[in-house]
Amino acid sequence: MDQLIIDNPYTGETVVERTAADEPAVDAMLAAAVDFSRTLAAMPIEDRVAKCRTALQTMLDDRDRIAADIARMMGKPEGQAHNEIRGLEERAQHMLDIAATSLEDTVLPEKEGLERRIERVPHGVVFNMPAWNYPLLTCVNVVFPAVAAGNAVILKHSARSALCGEHFADAFAQAFGTRAAVGALHCSHAMAARVAGDRRVGFVAFTGSVRGGHAIYQAVANHHFADVGLELGGKDPAYVAEDADIPAAVAGLVDGACYNAGQSCCGVERVYVHEKVYDDFVAGARAEMAKLNLGDPTAEVDMGPMAQPHAPAFLKEQVDEALAKGAERLFGTDPGPIEGRGRFFFPTLLTGVDHSMNVMREESFGPIMPVVKVATDREAVTLANDSNLGLTASIWSTDRDRAARLARQLQTGTVYLNRCDVLDPALPWTGVKDTGKGSTLSSLGYLHVTRPRAWNFRLP
Repeated sequence: MDQLIIDNPYTGETVVERTAADEPAVDAMLAAAVDFSRTLAAMPIEDRVAKCRTALQTMLDDRDRIAADIARMMGKPEGQAHNEIRGLEERAQHMLDIAATSLEDTVLPEKEGLERRIERVPHGVVFNMPAWNYPLLTCVNVVFPAVAAGNAVILKHSARSALCGEHFADAFAQAFGTRAAVGALHCSHAMAARVAGDRRVGFVAFTGSVRGGHAIYQAVANHHFADVGLELGGKDPAYVAEDADIPAAVAGLVDGACYNAGQSCCGVERVYVHEKVYDDFVAGARAEMAKLNLGDPTAEVDMGPMAQPHAPAFLKEQVDEALAKGAERLFGTDPGPIEGRGRFFFPTLLTGVDHSMNVMREESFGPIMPVVKVATDREAVTLANDSNLGLTASIWSTDRDRAARLARQLQTGTVYLNRCDVLDPALPWTGVKDTGKGSTLSSLGYLHVTRPRAWNFRLP
């Protein structure tokens, strides 16, 4: 059997080993999930929601251990891991608060003695594959609304953050008295594709790369027509207009580019700055990056090491290619350890970049901020839309009407004004183009973990 081995990105030590599930184990998990999904669907929604709140509280009570595990598995500073736990609480509580109203029947006006309504029916089994970069937040978006809606969940967490899958499964097992409510599956990519294509699965949710999204979507389509929700990352642009509050824009965008070591789907990866404020912005960004403290994720630092072993070399390739084509590195240096430990990539500020460079075209997923000087709003929007990805975009301006006008032209799932790299669970999290399809969070998030059933009754 395959072994899943997670190393500590800072120390290099093995954090945990797990044996990948074989076909009999996977089939047994699917069978148990199908069986328990019937129990869940028959359970009153207020009971499901109450048990989900119990599961949430179990995780919150265990926050210190969960935060420490996140730091060990992916190098996220423990303080930021605790921030993620607070985000988990906010999202779960909101989705549970709106569950009853989001799932209630839509009753149409009476017509010629007919009763007409639209019911939301659970799929049965939801297969969720969250990502490692925010191992709690990419998971909570699906798990809590899916169970609240009456589905059992099979949770195949990224191998980089496998312990987080176990934390979710343990909490729901305590709340529901069975591991069939949310099962933690450790398996290979090939086995995950097999599960996605299994007809016993009613909905598949995947957060990860574009290539991985294509593989999962194809695995489903080859065998059945279950719907698939895909959140496949971003190359998120920001536009700093001539009337922007420059200190606020500098602080917000450097944080948006470097928080979580830049390993955020909605992290800022391209910055377009109006020529009138360009010099001030670049000088401010350079000074802001110099303040960032990198090091041991168990200490009070701003950035830890890169989670994946290949990441530093990939980011260096992007930077080197840009420099070879004429870009200038105003801040940053080649990747390496700090005091002999960790796979670090240092915050990097690039100018003189253009869209012929990979750093402006392909997702970096690291703390690189390339800055482009623009002359007009139109030029900024045109460049912002010049991407095959479309998750979020941010506008930095003191003119709300200007921002609204530009927002309507941006090809993206979320548009921010004077903020970035943040989610509100009352708003849908969605994207366009190769960023994927479907929505999580908000009342729309319940549409994807259920299916509609029409009632067309002629009354006696």
